[in-house]
Amino acid sequence: MICLHPVLLRSALLAAAFSAGTAYAESAATVTTGSAVPSTAGNLFQVLLGLVVVLALMAGAAWLLRRFNTAKGISNANIKIVGGVSVGSRERVVVVEIADQWIVVGVAPGRVNSLATMQKQETTLTPEAPAAGNFSTWLAQTIEKRNGQ
Repeated sequence: MICLHPVLLRSALLAAAFSAGTAYAESAATVTTGSAVPSTAGNLFQVLLGLVVVLALMAGAAWLLRRFNTAKGISNANIKIVGGVSVGSRERVVVVEIADQWIVVGVAPGRVNSLATMQKQETTLTPEAPAAGNFSTWLAQTIEKRNGQ
């Protein structure tokens, strides 16, 4: 399988599109100069055909760039978001796990600040949703709590 660098692929596709466009323009110039009255339907067909060719080239270039993109192999497997809470309309405090360390981060529009660093802790996740068999009892308890009983 041939693997091209995305920059080389992009430049090759642009060169092909440019040469196809110039060849199309030259053929259109010879067609219009040869006849005294150009056909409106023929011109419309040529414009639509050119549009379809350009759109097909763009779709093909996008597909090739996605297919042969080398950056997708890099992943952030060592970084995981442990939890977070919203402290304002657009502000959050997030706990991020990196290797064996937790970093408490404040996130606001345009800013990310490290607030604290601590060693990784063992967490016990308390399920917020009840088990499938206990839904009726959980619902009854929740209604009782809401009514203040």
